[in-house]
Amino acid sequence: MINEPKDRILVALDYDNAADAVALAQKLSGTIGGVKVGLELVNAVGFDIFDKLRDAGIERIFYDAKFHDIPNTVAGAVRAAAKRGIWMVNVHTSGGKAMMEAATEAAHSVENPPLLIGVTVLTSLDQLALSSELRVTGSVSKHVTHLAELAKASGLDGVVSSPLELEDIRAACGKDFVTVIPGIRPAGVGVQDQKRVATPAAAVAAGAHYLVVGRAITGASDPRAAAEAIAESLLP
Repeated sequence: MINEPKDRILVALDYDNAADAVALAQKLSGTIGGVKVGLELVNAVGFDIFDKLRDAGIERIFYDAKFHDIPNTVAGAVRAAAKRGIWMVNVHTSGGKAMMEAATEAAHSVENPPLLIGVTVLTSLDQLALSSELRVTGSVSKHVTHLAELAKASGLDGVVSSPLELEDIRAACGKDFVTVIPGIRPAGVGVQDQKRVATPAAAVAAGAHYLVVGRAITGASDPRAAAEAIAESLLP
């Protein structure tokens, strides 16, 4: 549930150790909506990181697992993740409808199911990479929208996309279909390895529910102030 602007902000804890991740979580507690825990942190320190982050004051944890395998394997992985009490977990939509349906059934097999989100096209990819490397015909936006429609038809709660495809996803899937948006860069912050980006305010204006923010907060001299500034930029 989004009650105020700060609830939209999910901070990416892209660390290889628990100490830095927990220290930042403690600093940001109360100023953000939650955190994103990805493969680097989980593989470096293990699944106990979820409990450590909760102890640090973080209630909402988005496990950025990006599961992508045969349906039975993904179902088992989603079920195991859901039993850990996480708030959100994702799978790759390119795994297909049967895989996503299996993931949906697995997520709903626990008492308090997490939000199940589908990754569409990574924000590190642009039109050239999509067409020349992956041999996907059509525009990035059309492909993302197709994957979003497939995710919705498979029972997923929403998708991860770049901010540039938001309006098309909204038109195709409706305003209640959850959108989680990486590639968020406040004005004056470099894009680094992202290709399809937008400012926080522009993403929300286009229909974003949640914004995944990394280095703009984690790399700031005062991360708490940086998070508060982003939240303030989202006020009407």
